[in-house]
Amino acid sequence: MENRSSGLLLHVSSLPGKYGIGDFGEDAYAFVDFLSMTGTKYWQILPLGITSFGDSPYQSFSAFAGNPYFIDLDRLVEAGWLKQSEIVRTDLGEDEEYVDYAKLYEGKMALLDKAFERAYPEVEKELDRFAAEHEDWLPDFAMFMAIKKAHGNVAWTEWPERYRLRKGEVLEAFYEGNRKEIRFWIFTQYLFFEHWGDLKRYANRKGIRIIGDIPIYVAADSADVWSRPDLYKLKENLKPSVVAGVPPDMMSDTGQLWGNPIYDWEQMEKEGYHWWIRRVEESFRLYDAVRIDHFRGFEAYWQVPAEDETAENGEWVKGPGMSLFRAIREALGDKEILAEDLGFLTQEVRDLIEETGYPGMKVLQFGFGGEDGYLPHNYTRHTIAYTGNHDTQTMQGWLDSADEEAVEAARSYLNLTEEEGYVNGLIRGVFASSSNLAIIPVQDLLGLDDSARFNVPSTIGGNWEWRLTQDALKKEHRKQLKNLNERYGRSL
Repeated sequence: MENRSSGLLLHVSSLPGKYGIGDFGEDAYAFVDFLSMTGTKYWQILPLGITSFGDSPYQSFSAFAGNPYFIDLDRLVEAGWLKQSEIVRTDLGEDEEYVDYAKLYEGKMALLDKAFERAYPEVEKELDRFAAEHEDWLPDFAMFMAIKKAHGNVAWTEWPERYRLRKGEVLEAFYEGNRKEIRFWIFTQYLFFEHWGDLKRYANRKGIRIIGDIPIYVAADSADVWSRPDLYKLKENLKPSVVAGVPPDMMSDTGQLWGNPIYDWEQMEKEGYHWWIRRVEESFRLYDAVRIDHFRGFEAYWQVPAEDETAENGEWVKGPGMSLFRAIREALGDKEILAEDLGFLTQEVRDLIEETGYPGMKVLQFGFGGEDGYLPHNYTRHTIAYTGNHDTQTMQGWLDSADEEAVEAARSYLNLTEEEGYVNGLIRGVFASSSNLAIIPVQDLLGLDDSARFNVPSTIGGNWEWRLTQDALKKEHRKQLKNLNERYGRSL
């Protein structure tokens, strides 16, 4: 990111499309074309992992597996593994503006199962090859998902002890009796990686780079914790003894209780941080650049007793610090890593970010609430400037709800006018900043209010659902973005 450039933030699930959720189909390719036509270099997305309870892309059944919801059904029709009539008869959700995850879970997974039944003899050798390429995580994931289904999809900590403790003869017997179900999960990953790989290559040929996202933690109910419980702070019953979150801040009065198990960093260090190195390595197979979520947790993390109902009574515990990132660099070389450095920052966190050399993030919306460091005159070249992100209000939503003093501060600072439009003026402020990379959520480009907000931290329900409608990105948006890129030296 040595040269000035720009990007749009839009998760894959929020793309338009015919089948209930954004996917790797034709609308994803059309979005890449839109970026190319406007001179926009980066497409930032959220984690692509298979989602669990709450539908959050930051809580996944695996740190390595991809979300089957993003598989392009049209390609399965072309392959002869599905019939268009079967898709039409399946209820995948009727509202094109929102994802209905319950209907997707029932409908799309049933369609993928049909496709597997027809494809299996044909693709068996390909599945063997694919499984061999991903042997360090895929067998555990596929076994985990198959056992989970066999036990009514309850969390693995509620499974019978013989499965929880991964007794070898028990897993071998389960494999022999459930071979096809296990192969089904390998099949979904094969399709996911094939379809995503084709889309990414198309984007790269157009000069577009993908910014992916690594959540700092893994979900408690995941193949990662089940297969390597020794890497986490767990009780004897293998449930977390402490969980992750953040203390009260500008986003929440009671903090955010994420509930993720916390790494046993001493054990990870003994193993040379191998698990993290593999995670980063796999991420760079999927993305061109990687944003690491909640970066401050590597310097010190907020640890909360597992039985607490809020994050208020936690404590700060020292993280691995630079030793982790030194190990990653030694193993993988220099990579384009971005540090999500929002929240409560200390000098120690700032020093860690400086030592890694990773660019941090500046969110304009925070700058008018008394956080002067988020105002553009304080940005440096080696930062990423945002109007807002997936956790914040949209800029129009912020303007609608912020107190008059904050709005007046924004109006005065950026010379906002009704003629230009206040949201457009705020976008201008980000593009005009000295940050080498400026990124805006698509919702802000469209000037949408909080009905299009993607996530409200510390809440369950109603999040991660918003979608872009088919014709939302119009000629005037293409022209506006192209002009911004040209005016402020950010063109592809």
